[in-house]
Amino acid sequence: MLVSAYRVDFAMILVAGSANLDFVVRAPHIPAPGETVLGRGFETFPGGKGANQAVACARAGGVPTCMLLALGEDAFAAPLEASLEAAGVQMRIVRVKQQATGTAFICVSDDAENAITVAPGANLALGADDLPPLDGFTHLLLQLEIPLESVTAYAKKARAQGVTVVLNAAPAQELSRELLALVDLLIVNQGELAVVAQHQGDIAQCLARIDVPWVVVTLGRQGCWARADGVFFSHTAFDISSVDSTGAGDTFCGVLVAALSRGKDLPQALRLASAAGALACTRPGAQASIPTAAEVADFLAAQTVATPAQNAALRKIVGFDLAAPQSP
Repeated sequence: MLVSAYRVDFAMILVAGSANLDFVVRAPHIPAPGETVLGRGFETFPGGKGANQAVACARAGGVPTCMLLALGEDAFAAPLEASLEAAGVQMRIVRVKQQATGTAFICVSDDAENAITVAPGANLALGADDLPPLDGFTHLLLQLEIPLESVTAYAKKARAQGVTVVLNAAPAQELSRELLALVDLLIVNQGELAVVAQHQGDIAQCLARIDVPWVVVTLGRQGCWARADGVFFSHTAFDISSVDSTGAGDTFCGVLVAALSRGKDLPQALRLASAAGALACTRPGAQASIPTAAEVADFLAAQTVATPAQNAALRKIVGFDLAAPQSP
């Protein structure tokens, strides 16, 4: 295993996580167990939660970004490196001879939903000792497509050096109290929230079981909900024509962290992240769908503020129908 070191200039965000080459087929609907569905089109796209979020930080968030990732010595690695480089992401690459570069097999249905199977490959070789020096970084962004032991080790090192630890707890799995105690900001969707909370109640009940200072819950077409130091915030979803939701959640995560690192308050960050995630749904692919910061700004300039009825509907979905959270 070899590590290629890249010079880090003025980087603010370090993303440590996965990089996968996505094999995407479009089909009328996602196959049920035992069902064969005839697809229509096939393409490959650079992906992986870590790499997607790094591209989102740099391209849509406009923040200097570095990524720690592991790749095999194969042809699948080249398009991943090229995509990160094109987005302006600096890289620290762990080269793995024994494993192929990570891959993901994705079926996208006509209603823009997707089903994803990941073969982690080289991502599983990212070890606890591979984290680069954290000098100059303000935020460390992590996901769960690399070994959990490495995620915990990285979070521990970041916390010790005063770096803000952000965890997108996906794919969903139970997390130790040790890891959660190291997290400053947890980002999850509704299903992931239930797994982390180990509770099947509504979002309000699940949030009450998670002792993390800031938690953001994404709700797809309904919007997002957040708790920050005991104060609640919400943002309703933007009205778009969705083509492919692959990578939209990662885009949201990257832009949210980028906005916070630039000094935006949480309502502002939620609005920027929601806009970028919405735009990502209007294009195919993961990294290929991530908008630029200028596109996000133009999109927001054409949007209106959510109505009281929309905010009330979101509160009811979450389980806070009697609460009065602040909304951006």
